[in-house]
Amino acid sequence: MEVILKEDVNKLGHRGDVVKVADGYGRNYLLPGKLAIEATLANRAVIEQMKGSAIRKSIKEKASAEELAKTLSLVELTFERKVGENDHLFGSVTSGDIAHDLEKQGYTVDRRKIALEDPLKSLGEYLVPIKLHREVTCHVKVTIVGDAVEEAEAVTA
Repeated sequence: MEVILKEDVNKLGHRGDVVKVADGYGRNYLLPGKLAIEATLANRAVIEQMKGSAIRKSIKEKASAEELAKTLSLVELTFERKVGENDHLFGSVTSGDIAHDLEKQGYTVDRRKIALEDPLKSLGEYLVPIKLHREVTCHVKVTIVGDAVEEAEAVTA
């Protein structure tokens, strides 16, 4: 089945691309999710118009992403978590936690754009990449510290 992508789809293509996909993937995921339309002759004519507007939209998105990247690169987030042996955390710091803290500080970033391969499970400082646009990636400094109450109890015991 050939479809025309209306949005960027990871590992498949960018907006406006005509791609060949499995029938089930197209019918059950791309079409109902409004991520793509069928590649008929009429739709191919429409997509040419969409490509022009997509280019203009992409330029605006890239400019705003670059602006946001400049401010986000200065942001430092600190998470306080309970710690077990060998500075191993009870729980972890996930992309959702990072997105939530960024939102508290006034930055709206979708958690799916935070390119955290695995949740952070030990103390320390990390540079977490955030993919704001397909051409714009910034890094946010994330520091994980131990819970002060737990450390005080461990010293007195």
